[in-house]
Amino acid sequence: MMVTANLQICLVDDDRIYQFAARKTIEATGLVSSIKSFQNGQEAIRFLENCTEADTQSLPDVIFLDINMPVMNGWQFLDAFSTIRAKLPKPITIYMVSSSVDEFDINKSKQYKEVKAYIIKPVHKEKFKQLLNLQVA
Repeated sequence: MMVTANLQICLVDDDRIYQFAARKTIEATGLVSSIKSFQNGQEAIRFLENCTEADTQSLPDVIFLDINMPVMNGWQFLDAFSTIRAKLPKPITIYMVSSSVDEFDINKSKQYKEVKAYIIKPVHKEKFKQLLNLQVA
């Protein structure tokens, strides 16, 4: 049986090539209805702050968050997100996605209860599918 889902996804990453590849890979899972992309954490936080109670359709179910970005990096995004999370009308799952294999980054990500897992780039279709299926289950 084919599971169809209408997940809303946000990609927060300053690497346009990664964004393009990730978007195509995520679309290929067949589990998403929309993917919004942001170049840095500040753009994503602004978007989330502008989503109102009546606008839950725009809110993402999952955020794939890079660490190293200009303006507002992934850690700064998480700090800002933790202050607005309570105002958001639905829970949002966040995955840190980074090319960093640094233990410091991996351990730091575990200190944020919002972060479900730390995923190392590149992320393949099967990994995206596995993560998104957790949302659907």
